[in-house]
Amino acid sequence: MGLSVGSPRLHDVEPDLFTAAAEDRQEKDPSSSPLAVRMRPRTLDEVVGQQHLLKPGSPLRRLVGDGGGPAGASSVILWGPPGTGKTTLAYVVSKATDKRFVELSAITAGVKEVRAVIESARRATGGFGKETVLFLDEIHRFSKAQQDSLLPAVENRWVTLIAATTENPYFSIISPLLSRSLLLTLEPLTDDDLRSLLRRALTEERGLGGAVTLPGDAEAHLLRIAGGDARRALTALEAAAGAAIATQEAEITLETVEATVDRAAVKYDRDGDQHYDVASALIKSIRGSDVDAALHYLARMIEAGEDPRFIARRLMISASEDIGLADPTALPTAVAAAQAVAMIGFPEAALTLSHATIALALAPKSNAATLAISAAQDDVRRGLAGPVPAHLRDGHYKGAAKLGHAQGYVYPHDVQGGIAAQQYAPDAVRDRQYYTPTRYGAEARYADVVERVRERLGRAGESGEQA
Repeated sequence: MGLSVGSPRLHDVEPDLFTAAAEDRQEKDPSSSPLAVRMRPRTLDEVVGQQHLLKPGSPLRRLVGDGGGPAGASSVILWGPPGTGKTTLAYVVSKATDKRFVELSAITAGVKEVRAVIESARRATGGFGKETVLFLDEIHRFSKAQQDSLLPAVENRWVTLIAATTENPYFSIISPLLSRSLLLTLEPLTDDDLRSLLRRALTEERGLGGAVTLPGDAEAHLLRIAGGDARRALTALEAAAGAAIATQEAEITLETVEATVDRAAVKYDRDGDQHYDVASALIKSIRGSDVDAALHYLARMIEAGEDPRFIARRLMISASEDIGLADPTALPTAVAAAQAVAMIGFPEAALTLSHATIALALAPKSNAATLAISAAQDDVRRGLAGPVPAHLRDGHYKGAAKLGHAQGYVYPHDVQGGIAAQQYAPDAVRDRQYYTPTRYGAEARYADVVERVRERLGRAGESGEQA
């Protein structure tokens, strides 16, 4: 495990000496390190999750020389949520290739520290010493000028740069650095990935060594609060195990986990009834304009570790299904929320979901658009379709005129008022009226427009039944 050297007190010291010292301390007294550090994989085969990056022949395998080929020297940018293994992969690569490993954090380090590492790497390489892996965490926090300082080292391969970011690198990393690096995207860990990691930590000697056991309900709660973050899962497990051992308990109970992480276990099964029941209650509360109830159910879903993209999709559906044209801004708000959620993830995504939920719950409601398309689809399913009127058919191809296609069509822009009184619907549904706007919110103006348009088209007051 490398040591960040961003502190001003460390500026004048060789960075790799700190790295080596940190590793020596860990090897001599591993129990002094956090559980998440002790359980860090030592080889690529021990890594949980990210199998799309670890299959035979993958860039990471080639980087460490697996598969019989030579070890690669490409610099890498690892993009993914917190706790998905970015630091772990960098550490494993350095170990597998027997290279010096230096870790810097862009939060605390600057150009001076980066140049010190690069100069040390150049001297080591020139003296036929070990090559250097520079792991730069939170690279998106570096300014353009600071990122520019990395280019010569990457270009000349004085170091193998492994940079980690939680932000979209196409927005946060300069193009020259991106073009010289291999971009690898990490996914949130699944429950199965985290379950395997927790059980390994419980039993392995470098972990808890079987000192305590973890029953199913406590394990499930740890998985929920982890939210796909391995570091968070192991930190919570370590805290709960410490509390259990302190009271001489052989088992980490659910109550112990709740007390140590200060979060109650939400009764919510992401694959069962609770998933659908709470989601249904959220949408029905929005439909009923009860903003407080909607926020309650939203909070339950967030605290239970629900996928924020699922919540965002439900909000987009609600915007069209229950609000429609009563508030034309509802759908753009929901879509914008979904896009923001996809970019930022939890925990900040909770603010975006709250923003959208409040807006939808307090918006005027109309299901006229929902009823309109349902009625139209029902007619089509019943066979009420018929041929498109000849004057509306495509007349651009050769021979269309001989068939009478597009003949007699009146171009609405040539007519005063922009509405041409001609038949648009097939004969079978000529007199059907599917859309019945409400008088709620902004849809009231659509009601007036529909009435005027239908009158102009000669359809107002016709004997045809309303859908």
